[in-house]
Order: sequence, then structure tokens, then C-alpha cells
Amino acid sequence: MSENPLLAPIHGITLEDYSAACAKLGSGLSEADIAKALGVELPVWQEANLLWPERMKQDSTYHIVTLFGQYFGAADQHPKFGNLKPAASAGGSDNIEKIKTDKDFYLELEVARQVAYEYGLDGAQWILDKYSIPIGDFQIAASLWSDQILKDIHANHEGYNQRQDVYRAKYQQLFADAQGGNVADDIEF
Repeated sequence: MSENPLLAPIHGITLEDYSAACAKLGSGLSEADIAKALGVELPVWQEANLLWPERMKQDSTYHIVTLFGQYFGAADQHPKFGNLKPAASAGGSDNIEKIKTDKDFYLELEVARQVAYEYGLDGAQWILDKYSIPIGDFQIAASLWSDQILKDIHANHEGYNQRQDVYRAKYQQLFADAQGGNVADDIEF
């Protein structure tokens, strides 16, 4: 590994282990599931879960945070967590896979989530309720798509924005209809 002492494993839990564990926690696994997969007792996992963020705060180069993001996005390939998934419906499982393989589906749900927040809803909960995609899997998809989305924006900024605007209008209408309209709909100037 690196010569950076901040990257040394904590109780045998590497940064890669910790990052994948965080992703899987966000996908619905329990801390007990995480500890079992890592082969440690729950209190050992819980202490590592407190100490890794402290190390990240100590790293003025942000190297640990950068690696954390890379490992978080690759959680499904981690040898201890790759096949470990919480119980989910078949539809949820399909949507979880789809958001990681279909960029347009991800982009649409990213906009839907933001618009939900604008309408006073918990966007992450709305995605979970409607598509059975936990926030951890949503964030894994975000990290998987981030480089490609940046390339798309650089290649065709206007086209990217137009597509996002179409999604935004769709979900603004959906949430406004669900709430009986927008607050200012009945105001005439």
C-alpha cells in the first residue's frame, strides 16, 4: 500500500473495506451485516466507522477522500461485499441495476430527486418508495456516472441542459399535480 500512515488499516479494516461498507450501509445493509462480512465483531466495525472519518479530516491533501469516493463507487466489485445485498423486490433489484447501467435513467432520477426536495418532499425517500432504489445505490450510481456526465456537459452543454430541463418540467408538473397545483397558480398579474 502507500507510505501514508493515514491509509493504514484500522483493526484490519482497509479504506477500501470501509468505503464499500459505507456504500452497502446506504443500500440497506445493517451494521451487523457489515461486521459479519468483514469478519469482525460489531464494536470493532463501529470503532473503525468512527475513526476513518477522523483520518479523512486529518488528510490535508484530500487523497483519502478521493480514494474513498473511488472505492465507494466500486462497492459492488469489493470481494467481501460484491454479492451482499439487502432483501429487495425483483423490481427494486432491476431498478438498482438499471440506474447503474442506464445513464439516462440515472439523469432523470437525479432531476426527479432534486425537484422532489424543491416541493418539500424527501427526494431520496421518494426514489426509494417509487423505484426501490436506496440512497446508497443511488450514490454509487452517481459516482459511476460522474466522469461521463462531465464529458457530456463539456461536449454539448446546451444539449445536456435542454434534456435536464425536460426532466425538470416533467417532475415539476408531477409534484405540483400531486399537491393540487403550485402555490402561485391562482395568482394573476
